[in-house]
Amino acid sequence: MEQNKMERVLSAGLSAGADFSEIFIEETRSATVAFRDGKVETAVSGIDYGIGIRLIRDGEVFYAYTSEDAEEILLSMIQDLSLAMASGKGLREAIPLAYGPPGLQHTILIQPVDRGQKAKPEFLRRADKAARTVSPLIQQVSAGMSDETSHILIANSEGLLAEDRRVRSRFTLNVTASENGEIFSAHESPGAMAGFEFFDNLNYEELAAKAAERALTMLKADYAEGRKMPVILGNGFGGVIFHEACGHPLETEAVRLGASPFAGKIGQQIAHSAVSAVDDGTILNSWGSVSIDDEGMPTQKTQLIKDGILQTFLSDRVGAEAVGVPRSGSARRESYRYAPVSRMRNTYIEAGSSRPDQLIESVEDGIYAVKMGGGSVNPSTGEFNFAVEEGYKIEHGKITKPLRGATLIGLGQEILMQISGVANDLEIAAGMCGASSGSIPVTVGQPTIKVDEILVGGR
Repeated sequence: MEQNKMERVLSAGLSAGADFSEIFIEETRSATVAFRDGKVETAVSGIDYGIGIRLIRDGEVFYAYTSEDAEEILLSMIQDLSLAMASGKGLREAIPLAYGPPGLQHTILIQPVDRGQKAKPEFLRRADKAARTVSPLIQQVSAGMSDETSHILIANSEGLLAEDRRVRSRFTLNVTASENGEIFSAHESPGAMAGFEFFDNLNYEELAAKAAERALTMLKADYAEGRKMPVILGNGFGGVIFHEACGHPLETEAVRLGASPFAGKIGQQIAHSAVSAVDDGTILNSWGSVSIDDEGMPTQKTQLIKDGILQTFLSDRVGAEAVGVPRSGSARRESYRYAPVSRMRNTYIEAGSSRPDQLIESVEDGIYAVKMGGGSVNPSTGEFNFAVEEGYKIEHGKITKPLRGATLIGLGQEILMQISGVANDLEIAAGMCGASSGSIPVTVGQPTIKVDEILVGGR
């Protein structure tokens, strides 16, 4: 969009009574191939283009979007928003636009469009074959490869002009084993902010065999006993509990709406002294990283908890002002259809000094939750309920037999105080996070940790 045109639209937003106006322009090319039981099930690609206009007045957000870029349509949208504001502050002009500092530059070696959809099925066939080779009990294999290339432009009434190009690629795999009417599924889903080189470098056979072996092990496992007990929570995707039950309440969007148990607790102890946690948008080529956030601010590493003490919250423009914390470059949105709010990027508990085996040896009677599955959480209270995809019984400091059907149930703020041991094997894992600004790529993570007591739901 021409710069003078953007300046006129931004000025119109101020004239309508806003304290701040912003334009967000996005063009996204996406391509996915889904493979099920030895054949391509779907192959879809497309381009989505649109413009979002955000007006802020007295901390309240007014938002509209369109796929048309005609100036009269954009001005008409602002008129509609002005009715919602019931404003009339008088004429003001936006500051002339100028590019802000560039953000972190991720290395993209092969643009996905250069390899195209036709290159994907062979990789998926390899994964399918490797999973089925493990055992005749593998009944179904579903796999997918998706990539997305987004070009965004942000302009606001304070004179900021920022651009970013984001390329992400992800592989997903679900393997189901079945015997005597019993079924169990295991999954793998790595992703990165990277081009087609991400797919070229994946070990499909190893991932598929790993998922198949997990499905077989859990298929024949005994059911877990339901009661309170110590739990060793595995690294990587085990961090989904911290993300869901603790991370969301540390976003200013929750804090400013009075929906966080951590409101007003900066400088106070909210976790065991063994726990330090960060949200880092600067990890090179990580799935959850961003060069700039969706308000055009360069990303950063944000220390949320240090030695159990709450340091700050994740913030966007509106949240930072409402809560009284610095902006952290955490404003994110799924697309131009959403106004941005504070969201996580790469969120993890930092590594400690213990070895994983030392934590296991410290448990007399408990569970080792190697890999977490799906679950649910109430962000306003921190109540969570997560399934354990792969789990084992711990007896007298030794891993004994596999257990299935275990569910971890609790309150995020209470679990933080129960984490007494943190190992040195930090790992992060790709995921998707849904909230008020849509579904966005994030990573969750942690080293192996010891939770002294948590309610385990069984069969």
